[in-house]
Amino acid sequence: MSLINKPFKYRQFNAVFILLALNMVVFVAQKIFGRGLSIHLSLVPAFVLQGEVWTFITYMFAHGSISHIFFNMLALYVFGTQLEAYMGSVEFLLYYLVTGVLAGAFSFGAYLFVGGWYYQLLGASGAIFAIQLAYAVFFPNNVIYFWGIFPLRAPIVVILFTAVEVFFSISGFDTGVAHLTHLAGFFFGGLFFALRYRINPLRRLFRR
Repeated sequence: MSLINKPFKYRQFNAVFILLALNMVVFVAQKIFGRGLSIHLSLVPAFVLQGEVWTFITYMFAHGSISHIFFNMLALYVFGTQLEAYMGSVEFLLYYLVTGVLAGAFSFGAYLFVGGWYYQLLGASGAIFAIQLAYAVFFPNNVIYFWGIFPLRAPIVVILFTAVEVFFSISGFDTGVAHLTHLAGFFFGGLFFALRYRINPLRRLFRR
């Protein structure tokens, strides 16, 4: 067994609630200290190149609006609590932070490629989309009420979300949302499964 595959000792210390609290504290701080703090917590390529490398992590804890943080934290609570109970808190945190950082790094590269030196990336969505993928992989038979109405198996919901993100990324609609970051969350979540657990997530998602 390699270091990549070595499991952590199972521990449970409510990591989801710690993440929820951190996000809320940061959001309140943003409201108190204004746009200046938000900018230097967000991932902005020009500022990263000037040394603000901490934003590869802090961007995940900053949000642009009440609705932005509400829906991200709702998804973190709904999917994350079950995942943490299944994976253990340390493993869950590793997955959350690694996928979030890598989704940010991918977006950083994409922004540089298109000349978006001052594009501002903030929000937990990259990690949240990775969490949704993990939920569907570990609990493929669980039913989620899509939009609170339509009962669908978890893998179907993930596939639908992916299709929507691909559509918006290609079409250019809804340009204020970091759709590529969401897709990167899915991708790096799948890569995590392949490397650490030696699980092909696509087989789990598409099996009947």
